[in-house]
Amino acid sequence: MKASTDIGSTNSGAPLPVLPAVSSGTLGSHLARRLVEIGAHDVFSVPGDFNLTLLDHLVAEPGLNLIGCCNELNAGYAADGYARARGVGACVVTFTVGGLSVLNAIAGACSENLPVICIVGGPNSNDYGTNRILHHTIGLPDFTQELRCFQTVTCHQAVVNNLGDAHEQIDTAISTALKESKPVYISIGCNLPAIPHPTFARDPVPFFLAPKVSNQCGLDAAVEATAAFLNKAVKPVIVGGPKLRVAKAQQAFMEFADASGGDSAIIAETGDSWFNCQKLRLPENCGVSFQVTAQDISTMIRCGQNTIIFLINNGGYTIEVEIHDGPYNVIKNWDYTGLVDAIHNGEGKCWTTKVRTEVDLTEAIAKATGVHKDSLCFIEVFVHKDDTSKELLEWGSRVSAANSRPPNPQ
Repeated sequence: MKASTDIGSTNSGAPLPVLPAVSSGTLGSHLARRLVEIGAHDVFSVPGDFNLTLLDHLVAEPGLNLIGCCNELNAGYAADGYARARGVGACVVTFTVGGLSVLNAIAGACSENLPVICIVGGPNSNDYGTNRILHHTIGLPDFTQELRCFQTVTCHQAVVNNLGDAHEQIDTAISTALKESKPVYISIGCNLPAIPHPTFARDPVPFFLAPKVSNQCGLDAAVEATAAFLNKAVKPVIVGGPKLRVAKAQQAFMEFADASGGDSAIIAETGDSWFNCQKLRLPENCGVSFQVTAQDISTMIRCGQNTIIFLINNGGYTIEVEIHDGPYNVIKNWDYTGLVDAIHNGEGKCWTTKVRTEVDLTEAIAKATGVHKDSLCFIEVFVHKDDTSKELLEWGSRVSAANSRPPNPQ
């Protein structure tokens, strides 16, 4: 698979909106410059009335590309992928109705140790403590529901309701995300982004994150023990997990594998097998997952992505069938290529095809990497609903047995 690195480009030809003048000494401009500074040059967003002024400031920052997504969950997944590819990602949504929608993606980033800056446009700072009922909430005067949800899946939370300490709150949250390699939550009152404050008048103070120092004695002992273990193996298999990315140790891992076994070492590096930020994030049941994320094919075409997407159409929740079958595992199958053609609608570059044989697939890949290499290519691959591996069958049986254990005697 391949993807364009020009994430923020557009080929729609539509005129850009006329934006209000944005002062460099405002909270919104400070946040925008911070995102540029840490490398989050593309920010994935969904507008809502609590974040519109903040979005103005992000759009006005020359170093940022604001990419509008079709829903908050997709924006969160895009930021997740961006963090995998670029080291840090960011998304911007509106209060509660948007925050609770993006929550699942942020939880995934948390489990994968990804620094994603989740920014929420919050209520007007004057509304806190007034017992007012706001729209886009659950109808209670307590505005902390969203915060309490994010506390379980982020390493730091900041609710910015006054300008005096906003600078410190934002910087602390961002630096914590980078240091811990975990997502953070920043809520910013909707009336604050455009207000100047002396703390934002100057350029942001550069971050300094102290490097992590290994315990040399412990490291030497670990290397010695690992080498001894590998030397005893006839045909060692070295598996690198997702923590390699967190430790920025991918290159060291490959060098270690090369030095430890040559041709006899089988390297299975895992943890980055998800689609990156320029592809849809599709888990094990691809047709099912595409039905969740299909809308943002339009975003990818609008941004001029030349991604190649393979959709494996097996007609349902195959992995769930192997655990416990039932009528709920059957979905209404879509004409996926027809849907993408409709989304394309003749605007931008997009090519779709259906394949049912290995020969068809080989030809489709050749076209996607050749004559259609400048287009978003969508290849729908049809497989039988029972086309699965022996390992998945065994795994399904084990999960089924574990799930059906009777309660322990009381």
